[in-house]
Parts: sequence; C-alpha cells; structure tokens
Amino acid sequence: MSAADWAAVALSLRVAVAATALALIPGVALGWALARQRLRAAWLWEYAAMLPLVLPPVVTGYALLLVLPRSVAFTWGAGVLASAIVGFPLLVQTARVAFEGINPELEDAARADGARGSQVFGRVTLPLALPGVAAGAALHFARALGEFGATVVVAGNIPMQTQTLPLALFARLNSVGGERPALMLAGVSLVLSAACLGAYMVLVRRLRRT
Repeated sequence: MSAADWAAVALSLRVAVAATALALIPGVALGWALARQRLRAAWLWEYAAMLPLVLPPVVTGYALLLVLPRSVAFTWGAGVLASAIVGFPLLVQTARVAFEGINPELEDAARADGARGSQVFGRVTLPLALPGVAAGAALHFARALGEFGATVVVAGNIPMQTQTLPLALFARLNSVGGERPALMLAGVSLVLSAACLGAYMVLVRRLRRT
C-alpha cells in the first residue's frame, strides 16, 4: 500500500471518530426524548431522524452541498458532517431501545429520594443505558467508516485531503494496475468493520444481561 492509501485509512478513522462525536449528544438526547415521549409531534422528529437511513446517500450529499458554505464544501469537515448525518438514525434508534429497556420504577425511586431530573438521568438512566448507547456509537462509527455516496458528493475524492478508505478503494478499482492495492484496502476495511461489529455485539449482549 502506498502512502496515499495509508493516508486514506487514517483519514477514514479520523472522520469516523469526529462524526460519531458530533452525532453522539444529539443522538442520545433524541433517543431518550423519543423513549420517554418528551416531544410534541414525536412522530415528526422520528421521521426526520430516520430519513437519512432510507434516502440515497448521494441525495444527502447533494443537499449538504447546496447549504454548506463554499469554505466547508470539499474539505474533510464536510465528510465528517455527511458521515454524522448518514449514521445518525442507527445511533438514535439503538439509544432509544436502550432507554426503553430501563425499568421506570428505578427512575421513580430516585425521584422519591429527592433526586432532580438531571440527577436521575445522570446517575440512573444514562448508566443503565450506557451499553446500548455505546453499541449505537459503534454502529455509527462503522457506518461513518464505510460512508461513500454522500462523502464523494460533498467532500470530493481528493487524494491526501478528502479521500477516505472507500473512496480510495473505488479509485484503485478504476485505475490500471490497481487490483492489488484495491485488494489490500478491502482487507483493511474488512478488519475494521469486523472489529466494529464485534464491539457492537459484545455491547448488545451486555445490555441484554443488564
């Protein structure tokens, strides 16, 4: 693998970490609000959150391209935003399931002992839901790691700048003599994806035991 290939792998990891961090707080907050029915027109919020899951990623990228400032488009930051949005539904739904699985009597007991709403959430609700939240973050990270369609539209495929692992793999497959580098990039992608899936399964099992 060339220096450009390794740079693409490093950028993919960087984008995936940043995208997951960007989506984590709003994703957890929305998952909790949907689980506890704390939103008016909750179906509309859920509809909007789930839309990126069914919308073609190219359309998501084009929509971002229309609204982002020129200074942000075709930068790695645009790829972060695209990856955060595309993986957002996975984080929201996994967090929602985790919050729905918590026995409300535990939260009621904390309130009866004088805990305020923020204390109940921070000391009871979130710790109990943490394995599910972490599982959602692992899914989001994996989705961001493999993001292609939205990224190529809004960030481009610029080697050493915005070219992530999937984009590098696509470029190698479309270049003469690129079969071997493409195979190696595919292997790296497989290892990273398998690690993310393994982490997700471990966390889900832990959530079920909890």
